[in-house]
Amino acid sequence: MREDRFVGRPLDSLTLRERWQLAGMWIATEMYSPQTVPLRIIEAIGSSAQDCIGQLVSRGLPPSRYEFLPLPQPYRP
Repeated sequence: MREDRFVGRPLDSLTLRERWQLAGMWIATEMYSPQTVPLRIIEAIGSSAQDCIGQLVSRGLPPSRYEFLPLPQPYRP
């Protein structure tokens, strides 16, 4: 699976199937501020927060402006 295909997409746009595929991965989204759009855009995805930081740095983005979140498994009733 190519995780980079999710970069640039809003977190809320992921389908249930995609959320299952990404369960356990880490994402980086820009920290919320009144100046930013409320959509949480996936800017990096990897197996750890450190992987996400590396991707951001390689793109010239400052990691201090991002939060790093693990993606949990979707709820299963």
